[in-house]
Amino acid sequence: MRPPVPRPLLLALLLLALLPCGAASARSAFQARCEDTIAKTVSMLSTVQHGYTIDNSLSFRRLTAMKAPGQPNSFVLGLTKTESRVSVKLDGRILQDRASGLECVAPQIKVALFYAPIVVYIGHEFVPGTCPYNQILAHEMRHLNTYLGHLPKVESVVRAALARRFEGKPLYAPIGQAQALLEQEIDTGWMPYMKREMAAVEVQQAAIDTPKEYARLSKVCKGEVQSFIAPVRRGRR
Repeated sequence: MRPPVPRPLLLALLLLALLPCGAASARSAFQARCEDTIAKTVSMLSTVQHGYTIDNSLSFRRLTAMKAPGQPNSFVLGLTKTESRVSVKLDGRILQDRASGLECVAPQIKVALFYAPIVVYIGHEFVPGTCPYNQILAHEMRHLNTYLGHLPKVESVVRAALARRFEGKPLYAPIGQAQALLEQEIDTGWMPYMKREMAAVEVQQAAIDTPKEYARLSKVCKGEVQSFIAPVRRGRR
């Protein structure tokens, strides 16, 4: 999905379309000055992995409350938790032409995509090194690897979209409006777009936590996991 162009930007885009764009000899003096004397548009995109930690300090009942509050007979034995983050910084030199009433800017856009440090929780009822712990950990590693594998895919998609939009050329707008229009495009178009791309991983995460998978985990290790869950269902723990 391409990011939408906010309505206020249509004026700036129309002005850009009206400027000569043929051979160098057809360029206006202002266009030549913009294209030849200011730095080209640069869209720098980076992804950062902050790693993960394993936390075995919370009970599976607490983990259940964190993920599925108010859902009876629902038990979460482990939980992989993080938040996706998007950071954008703007810069770029602006040139103005009083005769035409236009200004140009070659945006320097720095985008960072990353996750807050990932925490893999496993209920403290399950002792590290035991069969139940290892089974739950293996399940949570699927979640972890899904997060880590999604990030470079988003980077590729966003990088291509930025390249299509800005094409390494200056942007034109009425004098005094270029910076504001660019910031508005980032805030109302690009930020929501990138956040949606990052959040798309949750569809993959939901596909891991199927009823079939939960049923499998409750029965592994010769019923050891079930021995913790059953008393809770009966209200004895």
